[in-house]
Amino acid sequence: MSVATKETLVDERISRPSLANRLIVRPEIGALLGAIVVFVFFSVVSDQFLTASGVATWLDDASTLGIMAVAVALLMIGGEFDLSAGVMTASTALVTAIFATQLGWNVWLALLVSLVFALAVGAFNGWLVTRTGLPSFIVTLGTFLALQGLNLGVTRLITGSVQVSGMRATDGYESAGFVFASTMDIGGTPFQISVVWWIGFAALAGWLLVRTRLGNWIFAVGGSAASARAVGVPVNRTKILLFMTTAAAGWLVGSINILRFASAQANQGVGLELHFIIAAVVGGCLLTGGFGSAIGAAIGALIFGMARQGIVFANWDSDWFMLFLGAMLLGAVLVNNTFRRRAERVRR
Repeated sequence: MSVATKETLVDERISRPSLANRLIVRPEIGALLGAIVVFVFFSVVSDQFLTASGVATWLDDASTLGIMAVAVALLMIGGEFDLSAGVMTASTALVTAIFATQLGWNVWLALLVSLVFALAVGAFNGWLVTRTGLPSFIVTLGTFLALQGLNLGVTRLITGSVQVSGMRATDGYESAGFVFASTMDIGGTPFQISVVWWIGFAALAGWLLVRTRLGNWIFAVGGSAASARAVGVPVNRTKILLFMTTAAAGWLVGSINILRFASAQANQGVGLELHFIIAAVVGGCLLTGGFGSAIGAAIGALIFGMARQGIVFANWDSDWFMLFLGAMLLGAVLVNNTFRRRAERVRR
């Protein structure tokens, strides 16, 4: 081999990838481009979209969806689904409300009980999936139906209706409300504290996914559980932890909702699990697992919030949002597959 050839090989080994190649391997790049397009579009068609109150509105819309989308994205990267995520937000809110309003418990203690309940359900889902080998789609569909029936049955049994209210009169409501449901005044415009929770949770999940051993485990078990197990990755423990994370996110959203609105409906949250999954897919997650981004899922939720409120600000029929949602999902799947294939070529 000539000296020139050797120098060329050395240069290729130590050279940094181009900016384009570094961007291609990022799962969230498609969602970021989509968010820019949606932002520019509604900024042009609506005068309210870029006002301070308009920004506060679509950020608020995206915040609770974003918290759940990030947790669901972690689970999807790990190769699993949780169809009980939506109804979990209602279940935890109802548990908190029932213990605080009907039993007279301090709100903080009621929140702790509802958190334990959520973690127990998440651990059960994960244990059942790993123990039986059944698809998580089936297991969590069963959990979804069970929680929905439990919400309706227990709420009606205790209160005689399908709603629990009266949170503002409970002990500890003010301090808990400050943490989970207060507002921040920025330039004279109130912004919900849920936006801070959303950004903080997304940042934590993004760091965990790309900077820690657990993040490597999540990608490994989603890519190939058998191969991950062969190299010593605790596959079952990782999957159970991911289900518990999704349930904990449901508790956080449920806590935000019950403390903000001071009441909870037994049937709320039903159907939202599909929105969480769509936001994660728009954010770069593949349905097959092993590829995705927590930050991308947060951006996917942002696209939701901007589009849903942008349609309202533009005075369009809100029914058009479902058309947008379907088109966005199909487009995201195609874009994600394209970016994944190109990322694999770059990494080789």
